Amino acid sequence: MSEVRPIVPPMDVLLIPGFWLDASSWEQVTPPLVAAGHTVHPLTLPGLESPGEDRRQIGFAEHVAAVVAAIDALPGRVALVGHSGGGTIAGAAVDARPDRVEHVVYVDSGPLNDGAAINDGLPAVDGEIPLPDWTAFDESELAGLDEELRQRFRDRAIPEPARVASDPVTLSDERRLDVPATVISSTMPTAVLEELMEKGHPYVAELARVRRRAIVELPTGHWPQFSRPQELGEAIVAALADPPR
Repeated sequence: MSEVRPIVPPMDVLLIPGFWLDASSWEQVTPPLVAAGHTVHPLTLPGLESPGEDRRQIGFAEHVAAVVAAIDALPGRVALVGHSGGGTIAGAAVDARPDRVEHVVYVDSGPLNDGAAINDGLPAVDGEIPLPDWTAFDESELAGLDEELRQRFRDRAIPEPARVASDPVTLSDERRLDVPATVISSTMPTAVLEELMEKGHPYVAELARVRRRAIVELPTGHWPQFSRPQELGEAIVAALADPPR
């Protein structure tokens, strides 16, 4: 007899962008979520409001606090969706509010362990990190982004606060490990991620500790919200409807 899974009711879904992006980066992803009955809340994190912002004093903690404030502003349990560096922020927000988060979805990302940093090797200029030249990325990361999409990405890119990339992650509540997590992996096959977890690789050490987790493949580059937005929205809907057990 096949397992009977409960029907997941519509939820408030907070969408956390990755580096250099604001709430508008989710605009082509949200239609499937809305059609499924979910209420979406795309976030623009502190310092990403406009290119002219002074973001020198904004760090990782400020971004986590912004997500936590968004959770607290809603009446019930929520789902978090985080892309790239936004996934690490989502993981820290789960740690801060494990009793309020129903499910966390990591888009080509995952949670980092306590004391780690998202990417302290990115070149900073006066307290901020402009979007690097495309040569700084692996071709696998850029898959699916043709010249037009790359230009649209660069035109909308906002410098990232440098401290968000280099500040250490702070985690303290083990209950975060009980919150279901789904990874939508677009640049790394499931088998590779599972092998890295088995070997204790630091990149996936925190994910390996999550007690209820699943990995879903959506092959493309690191920015599926641009290269495969409809499919990404559908994958998020499917993940929320079928949380890992």
